[in-house]
Amino acid sequence: MNVLVLNCGSSSVKYKLLEMPDGKVKAQGVVEKLGLPGSFLKVNLPSGEKVILEKDLPEHTAAIEFILETITGKEYGCIKDLKEINAVGHRLVHGGDKFTESVLIDNDVVAKVESCIDLAPLHNPATLKGIEAVTKLLPQLPQVGVFDTAFQQTMEKKVFMFPIPYEYYEKYGIRRYGFHGTSHRYVSQRACDFLGLDYNKARIITCHIGNGASIDAIKNGKCIDTSLGMTPTDGLMMGTRCGAVDPGMLVFLGEKEGFSYEELSNCINKKSGVLGVSGVSSDMRELEAAIKKGNERAILALDMYEYRIKKYVGAYAAAMGGVDLIVFTGGVGENQARTRDFVCSDMEFMGIHFDKKKNESIRGEEALISLPDSKVKVCVIPTDEELMIAKDTYDITTKK
Repeated sequence: MNVLVLNCGSSSVKYKLLEMPDGKVKAQGVVEKLGLPGSFLKVNLPSGEKVILEKDLPEHTAAIEFILETITGKEYGCIKDLKEINAVGHRLVHGGDKFTESVLIDNDVVAKVESCIDLAPLHNPATLKGIEAVTKLLPQLPQVGVFDTAFQQTMEKKVFMFPIPYEYYEKYGIRRYGFHGTSHRYVSQRACDFLGLDYNKARIITCHIGNGASIDAIKNGKCIDTSLGMTPTDGLMMGTRCGAVDPGMLVFLGEKEGFSYEELSNCINKKSGVLGVSGVSSDMRELEAAIKKGNERAILALDMYEYRIKKYVGAYAAAMGGVDLIVFTGGVGENQARTRDFVCSDMEFMGIHFDKKKNESIRGEEALISLPDSKVKVCVIPTDEELMIAKDTYDITTKK
C-alpha cells in the first residue's frame, strides 16, 4: 500500500510517499514560503535532482492539492490516480500527556490536539490545517497521527515533574514532555536490529544532535528520561537555543535589559546557543570553518556544545545503572566525527572502547564505531522519521 506522510509547518509542507511495508520512497519534496509571495514546491527526483515549481499557495489546502497534482502528474508523477494512495500519516508535534502512541485520527483526536495548542502554538495549528485539508480533498482516506511527544510519555512522574508549585502542573500542564520522540524511537529500534540486540532488554542512550538537539535514556524498550522539557529550549545547547541554564539568570537578564516576555523568548530561542556564543553562525559547517581560522569564540562554542552532550550521556548511564548502546543521529550526530570522538573518548571507565579510525570515515551512514572488545556498543544510525510515521500508519490502518 502507498502511504503519504505529511509534515505541516506554519509556512511549509514536507511530504513523502512511501510504498509499505517495504518503505520504498516513491516521491518526496517540500512546499516552502507557504502563504507568502514567491511560494514554491521543491520536488526531489529519484535521480537526486531537485526541481522548483513556483505557484501561489496561500494556505495548506492549496499546498496539499498542488502536492497531489504533482505526484499524479505526467511530468513528475509516480502514480496515475489518487486512489493509489491508501492512507495519510501526519507528524504531530505535541499531544501533551493525552497520547502515548500513534492513533487513527477522528473527531475526538482532533479535539484533543486542539486542546494542546497552548503547548505548541506554532506547530499544532499547522498540522490541524493539514488534517482538515486531507479530509476535504481525500475524505475517504484514513489518517493517522504520529506524535513527537508520545514516546516520552513512559517517563515516571518523578522524572517529568518540575520542582515548582504543584498547582501550576494542575492548572497549566507544566511538566517535562520531550520532543523528537519519533526519531528517538526509530533510531533506537533500528540500532538494535542493526546490531542484533534485544530492544526490550537493552539500555540505550540516543543522541539526536543537530541544530535542534535532545538525548533520551531508553531502558527495556521504554523512554525513562529526556533532555528536552516543556518546550524545545531545555537540555542541550543547540544552534540558536540556550538549553538548560540558571532560571534565576534569566530573571536577572530580563531586569537588566528591560526585556518583555517576547524579547526574552527571542533571546533564548533565536539568539543563543552556538550562534550566541560564537557570534558566527548556528550552522556547524560555518562554525568549523571559523575554528580552522583560529576563532576563539567558535572554538568555545563547539567545546560547550560537545561537553553538554557528554555530560548527559554520563548522567543517563547512571540513571539506567549502565548502558549497552549509544546511538548518534541528526545532522551533527550523523556527520560530525569530531563531536562523536569527544563524547566517546576517555570513557573506558564506562566500558566504551571507541574506534577513532573508523569514526573518522563515517558520514551519514549506518555504522558501528566502537571496537570489538567494547562492552558498550556505539553506532551511527541516520534518522528516518517519515519511515517511522509510515510504519505506524501502515500498522494502524491494516489492523484486522
